[in-house]
Amino acid sequence: MNETTRLRQGSGSTAGGGAERTPEFRLAMDAYGGLRRDLFHDAFAYRPLPRMRTDGVITRRLPGRMREAAAWTPHAVVCFLAFISLLFGYTRSLNGLGGGLAWTLSGLIVAVPVVMTLVRPIGAFWLSCGAALLIGMMGDHGSMTPWTAGTVFMHLSVLTVVALRTRPRVAVWMWAVTVALGVVVGTVRGRTDSLGSMQMGFFYGVVLLVISVVHIRKDAERQVSAEKSVTAVERDRRTVLEERTNIARELHDVVAHHMSVVAIQAEAAPYRVENPPPELAQAFATIRENAVAALTELRRVLGVVRAEDYEAPDAPQPTLADLEGLLENVREAGLPVEKVITGAVRELPQGVELSAYRIIQEALSNTLRHAPGAGARVEIGYVLGGLGLRIVNGPATSEAGPSQGSGHGLTGMAERVAMLGGVMTAERTGEGGYEVTVFIPVEPAEPEPEPESGAGPGAANTTRMDKQA
Repeated sequence: MNETTRLRQGSGSTAGGGAERTPEFRLAMDAYGGLRRDLFHDAFAYRPLPRMRTDGVITRRLPGRMREAAAWTPHAVVCFLAFISLLFGYTRSLNGLGGGLAWTLSGLIVAVPVVMTLVRPIGAFWLSCGAALLIGMMGDHGSMTPWTAGTVFMHLSVLTVVALRTRPRVAVWMWAVTVALGVVVGTVRGRTDSLGSMQMGFFYGVVLLVISVVHIRKDAERQVSAEKSVTAVERDRRTVLEERTNIARELHDVVAHHMSVVAIQAEAAPYRVENPPPELAQAFATIRENAVAALTELRRVLGVVRAEDYEAPDAPQPTLADLEGLLENVREAGLPVEKVITGAVRELPQGVELSAYRIIQEALSNTLRHAPGAGARVEIGYVLGGLGLRIVNGPATSEAGPSQGSGHGLTGMAERVAMLGGVMTAERTGEGGYEVTVFIPVEPAEPEPEPESGAGPGAANTTRMDKQA
């Protein structure tokens, strides 16, 4: 009973028009909607053929006026096709249409649709179908009925131009309409045994298929090129962000260490002075409170750049004093490297020391990857206004080819230099090697003031701690 009731309810809903539409019906409606959008909606809209680009391998070498004229090459080709169609139409008229108005129209009727593809491509297709229908109904064309040589060339030209100017789906609809037109006209003319419609349908289908494949290939190439460009930009951006994250982590470690030292020294300073005045003890207490608050805020702000699995290094961050160990490791890896230091060696801010060490490390790593067998030279110059670095290597001499690295080492080095307000250049040398030069500005250290006469050791200690703070 339940099953019978459900069947009756289903029959009633179908009769009332409320039943779900079958997949075949939806597919047919989608196809009809696509046909309307592609061939009927705004069919005679004005869409002028754009000029050709003149930045190709051949056109960009032409003189100025010739290059401007070359931009109209597609228009000239379409006009030439229209002229050939005109000749086909006049040839047919000489064979049986006579002269006068009929002779004039016989050429124009097959030439106008081709010219019309320059401004109204879809409308030109329908005009070409109308011209083929008119000529096909005017006489017996033998086994090619309803096609003639003129209408075949005209319609082929129109299909080719319109297919090149539109998308592949439009080409499918044009082919279907063309085949249907040939079958209908052939049937009306009583030439059901004619092979013209079948032959032309196959011929037009092959031409449109080739054009559609070319279209799809070009679209795929453009899409791949755009995706590569976006990927390269995103990769560069990610590299910069990763390098900034590393710098922020290192900055966090450096500043947090110094702020901790300031807080500890400010807390211990009053105990190093015998009977310190209350004002001095209060000043050191204030310094300690501010240092602890700054340290807490620093950890809150900069601590967010740490990954969940990131662990702060137990050992101190490397400086230029640790450079010899790096050079020994590089020499053991097979890279002969020479170090040259000029100027008066002095202690620089820890951020500068760390960045200089990382830049030299990355430059030598690039030499190992991209110039196997080459030698390198590291020059460090201490000048009044900052620190200069020059890392240069010779050309590769090993038979093993260079490895394919990520190619973003220079981006990381440049980001470090930019964060410190310096400048960097990286370029090939005349001998085939590579050279990286860096200058990082460093403000000169202020001379430590001498304690005033009569001041005790507590004043000197306070001066030193204030300078460290």
